Amino acid sequence: MAYDLGYFGPHSVTWRLHADPVLWIGGLRALFLQALHPLAMAGVEQHSGFRSDPWGRLFRTADYVGAVTYGTRAEADRASARIRRRHRRHTGVEPESGVRYAVDDPELLLWVHCCEIDSFLTVARRGGLRLSDADADRYVAEQQRSARLIGMPDGLAPRTVAELAAYFDRTRPELRLTRAARSAARFVLLPPMPTAAQLATPARPTWVGVAGLAFALQPAWARRLYRLPGLPTTDLAATLAVLGLRTALRTLPPPLREGPHYRQAKARMAATPVRRLEMV
Repeated sequence: MAYDLGYFGPHSVTWRLHADPVLWIGGLRALFLQALHPLAMAGVEQHSGFRSDPWGRLFRTADYVGAVTYGTRAEADRASARIRRRHRRHTGVEPESGVRYAVDDPELLLWVHCCEIDSFLTVARRGGLRLSDADADRYVAEQQRSARLIGMPDGLAPRTVAELAAYFDRTRPELRLTRAARSAARFVLLPPMPTAAQLATPARPTWVGVAGLAFALQPAWARRLYRLPGLPTTDLAATLAVLGLRTALRTLPPPLREGPHYRQAKARMAATPVRRLEMV
């Protein structure tokens, strides 16, 4: 039986990038960016359990990315189908503008997708992961498969880094800091924690440090929308900080720095003859 490489496989840039230990900083950066789209933020505020179960939502998102990246095609299909079913149930009205939205609107899915891949790519490269410009373009192109799995029409997602940048340029006039976005950003920076963890461990200052770093790694225009300085010195300090963090994380043994889906994929490969599959 041939090994199922999933939708990407070990020869992909996606496998290499998503295994990087700073990926979770990229995930937090994506949350701050995504909140700046009023309709996307309204969908999260009105239909997500992030306030009642912030840690559970964070882990579920990481689990989904891991399943799509490293799982078999059947595992990725099942995970994506669950998300699409959940999205189809939800519509609403953005309260400040009165504009109606559907969570599964392809344009909103595109915004979430672009914030995610831009954040993963940007944070990994600023953290020192060596990717050529061709590798970066290949990563963006590979992520069209993730876009299709989540329900986006073919051809909507960007294919290159230049197309990704052009998308943000086109979309910036639609972005603004709503009350919900401001509240969500504060919540991510200062989430609820058990009293024992706050008093007996360094969990609170550690989280504030890493979430603040994710916020600082946003582009200057996004920080200005949050009404904070978008200065070059901030960019330099954030880059140096994520370089140091990634260096420290890479000293951890593999069981601590690698995600469970990646470890499972490596175990399947070690136990099964590998056949290179044609990519779609």
